[in-house]
Amino acid sequence: MSHPDELQEGEGAGLSTPVGSRRTFFHWVTVAAAAVVGVGLAIPLLGSLISPAFTRRRRAWVDVGPVDALPVGRPAQLDHVTTVHDGWLEATSHKAVWAVKQPQGDVTVFSPICTHLGCGYRWDETEKKVLCPCHGSSFDVNGHVLGGPAPRPLDRLPAKVEGGRLLVMYQDFKSGLPQSVEL
Repeated sequence: MSHPDELQEGEGAGLSTPVGSRRTFFHWVTVAAAAVVGVGLAIPLLGSLISPAFTRRRRAWVDVGPVDALPVGRPAQLDHVTTVHDGWLEATSHKAVWAVKQPQGDVTVFSPICTHLGCGYRWDETEKKVLCPCHGSSFDVNGHVLGGPAPRPLDRLPAKVEGGRLLVMYQDFKSGLPQSVEL
């Protein structure tokens, strides 16, 4: 006599138990749905945490003073405080720019860094030119190279006049290159 749980050959032919069960199927459907919801929530969260590290520095227009105070045809150094937002870091720094007011009223603003090796320069009133003390580069009042090893003219900064005030967007440039490359 055979055990009742054992099927004899020929008995119930064609009937078999499926590989999975309904419970296993619904378990996998639930796991898949939870994974889709989890990924859908994780992507924006990770994006908001990581994206500041990949964003470029945000710069704002900085008020450097009244245009009327600038002398005509002679560079003037204008000091200002600027805030730079770089990823999660917000830093305040003291900067300077050189501004030249043209006779017709336009203002040209230059970076305070020599294009040769990044030294600070000064305006020499007696020689009527910009002089870099590090390696002897010299520039005219419009920023063009007059002598020395400087590979390009002084770097110009974006500037605009609003309400009689000079606004500048400070930028840093790589030194030693024949063309301006912003950092």
